[in-house]
Formats: sequence, C-alpha cells, structure tokens
Amino acid sequence: MSRTVALGPLPTSPAPLPSPSPFHRSRLSRRSFLAGVGVSLVATGPLSGCTLYGQPQQPSPQGPPTQPRPSAGALALASAIPIGGGEVFDGPQVVVTQPTQGSFKAFTAVCTHQGCLVGSVTDTINCPCHGSRFSIADGSVVAGPALAPLAARKITVAHGQIVLG
Repeated sequence: MSRTVALGPLPTSPAPLPSPSPFHRSRLSRRSFLAGVGVSLVATGPLSGCTLYGQPQQPSPQGPPTQPRPSAGALALASAIPIGGGEVFDGPQVVVTQPTQGSFKAFTAVCTHQGCLVGSVTDTINCPCHGSRFSIADGSVVAGPALAPLAARKITVAHGQIVLG
C-alpha cells in the first residue's frame, strides 16, 4: 500500500539568493591580483614620464638657510644662548646662561635639592621636580626648597662657540 502526499506546486525558478553584505569580499586569486597589478604598472609607467614633456623644468627649491652648528667638542654657538636666559644640556648635565649680553655662565644642571635635572631656563634656572629656582647670574637659590646653589662649571667662549672645560 502506498500513500500519496500532496506537497503543493513545485517552484519553477530557483529562490533568489540573498544579496551580499557590504563586508562581503569576492575571492580573487593571487594570479588575477598580480596580473592586475602588472597591467596597471605597464599602463601608468610610460605616462609618468610624459607628465613634464614640453614644460620647462623648474629649478629645485632651496630649503631654508641652514643654521651654523657648533664644531665638535663645543656645547653650542654663543648666539644660541638667549640674553637674559639660557639652555640646559642634558648630556653633560650643564646649564649655560647669558645674564647680560656677552657674559656667559655655566652651572651644573643637577638640582641641589634632590638631584633632579633642571628643566628650563627663563629669567631663572628652574627645577621641575619641586620648584626650586636658581639665579642665571651666579647659580644662587632664588626659591626653595633647594638650600645650596648650583655649582659653577668652567666654560670657554671662543670664535662664537661655547666649550665646556
């Protein structure tokens, strides 16, 4: 004995496929990708050489004038030390000041309070750790908590260059 079951009409065309998400990637073979890259290089290579054809060549722009640099062994050019201020040099741990025009002084850059390196020079030499400030003229304490002045360092100024020692 066999049974017949009615399922309804059979579809005549396949169901539509869902559209790919915007993040769907098509599969591209390595060979197809490399062939596309090769074609684009071949097509753009000759064109890049023609872009300036018939146009006068522009001279290459000169950059800004280079600033003179200190010679080997010099800390800085004297002209780089601001009048009424100074510069901190981390490597040799020294601070160079110019309290008045042409008068250069140097001190250790190690704060006498707790051994931090001074961080900046304005009209005083300033320690960022606890706020000690020292005179740019003689290294004396202007504001604590440091109690002792910065030790003087010997510098020589010759031919516009500042040399330690």
